[in-house]
Amino acid sequence: MKKLLLVVVLLSATIAKAQQDALVFFADKEDVAASLANPISILTQEAIDRKAMHNIAIDALDVPVNEAYITQLKNTSGITVHAKSKWMNAVYVRGSESNIDALTNLPFVTEVEFADKNLNKQPFQRNTEDKFKIENEPSRIVYDYGEARNQVEQIAADFLHEQDFTGDGMVIAVLDSGFPSVNTNPAFADVVSEGRLLDTYNFVDRIPNVSSTGSNHGTKTFSDIGAFLDGAQKFVGTAPAASFYLYVTEDNDDENPVEEAYWVEALERADSLGVDVVNTSLGYQDFPDYPQYDHTYEDFDGETTIAARGGNFAFQKGMLLVTSAGNDGNGFTFVATPGDSKGILTVGAVDSEGDYVDFSSIGPTVDGRIKPDVMAKGRDAAVVNEDGIVVENNGTSFSSPIMAGAVASLWQSRPEIKNSRVMDVIRQSAHLFNNPTDEMGYGIPNFEDAYNALQVLGIEDQLLKETFAIYPNPVVDIFNVSFPQQTERAMVTIFDVLGKKVMTKEISAVENKVNISELSGGIYIASITAEGVVNNFKILKK
Repeated sequence: MKKLLLVVVLLSATIAKAQQDALVFFADKEDVAASLANPISILTQEAIDRKAMHNIAIDALDVPVNEAYITQLKNTSGITVHAKSKWMNAVYVRGSESNIDALTNLPFVTEVEFADKNLNKQPFQRNTEDKFKIENEPSRIVYDYGEARNQVEQIAADFLHEQDFTGDGMVIAVLDSGFPSVNTNPAFADVVSEGRLLDTYNFVDRIPNVSSTGSNHGTKTFSDIGAFLDGAQKFVGTAPAASFYLYVTEDNDDENPVEEAYWVEALERADSLGVDVVNTSLGYQDFPDYPQYDHTYEDFDGETTIAARGGNFAFQKGMLLVTSAGNDGNGFTFVATPGDSKGILTVGAVDSEGDYVDFSSIGPTVDGRIKPDVMAKGRDAAVVNEDGIVVENNGTSFSSPIMAGAVASLWQSRPEIKNSRVMDVIRQSAHLFNNPTDEMGYGIPNFEDAYNALQVLGIEDQLLKETFAIYPNPVVDIFNVSFPQQTERAMVTIFDVLGKKVMTKEISAVENKVNISELSGGIYIASITAEGVVNNFKILKK
């Protein structure tokens, strides 16, 4: 009996020694993008709040291990799964050395790390790279604009990008004369590969192909909005993350006002598809092939031409149209249609120094309205041509898309605001708003100022002026306080997340700025008190 017991004990010890423990690492995770887009599906609200409080990103590490992979390991003969780790994307298993080694033959297993280090074939090296990185995972990007830097920074569109407003989720229609190589051009590789080129259509020839029109004008204007190059050449448009419809409405072989009708038809399709912003780098005044159809200055009252009427309908339907002023500053002189439309943001051209360029068409309209509305770079503007090469071109054709992309990125920050109010904010941010001119309209907009104004826009109306409001939030250095009606002064007290008072400042409705540049980055509570009214705000200091 004792001998039998000894044999059993020895056999058990041998079997136990044959069993090994190991970490098994997986190649990927399931539905990472969907999980990050809806973090409540993978985290509790409390966890989300805590991460926000400590300024900690929710990323792929928070996404669970793929349960299908775990099930397959559990069904593998001789393998027992004991634990799992989402941070390492691995499971802890037990089995024979040979059975564990065999797991590396599974397509989703990348590595095995035995607990007994002597069994590892080579010193185990952890992969410190983020193997779960998503190409378009939301992140704060500092772009290298390359040749586009001046035209982007001139209107402070780079500020919008720094706030992570790059047109993501916005839909832009580009109406032009031709888009050759758009599907193969490296500048649009991200747009195409990410499925953000939603559709194309040639309204002139009634075909989907927009590349074979004999014109590369549309490719160039599109580049100032949506292009991205990060190789030997650098280039970033003003809304590089937006989605696009590309429509040909210009007949390059026949100048005829039917082109205005094509343009209106394209607007109608764009409206039916939920487009937010439309760029048009086209204008109509004379028709050399049909001089009897020429428009006169008296026609440009914003209501007479086919294009102007179509633009006004599009405006009523909620889209925001951005259009070139035209290049007739030394010829016909005045802004042509559809730039005369009352519902369109019309853009003239300046140079790299912000000075008026003499070819840019001017105002006013025949009924005395300010046109152009605003200005952007149009002399030596950087564009990407059909060969994927960055070149410089002249024309309000490029001022308009530079502006249109910035408009879309701005609107992304408050998409619930109506098109008319967004346009007003942009005009009001321009440097000549108080003294507009025929050549420059309201001048060059500052999209940082427009952004700050847009964040508070409508808050007073919504709250009936009964509460305070702060903007912008997140805060870089300074935030502003919007006062309730009949309130002149207030006390602002800043607390850290532990409830410690870190700052106190008295402000007024006139001097309403609070500078928190000396505070470190993180979450704070701003308590604003005045005349029995107390409002608390959670603010993020960047």
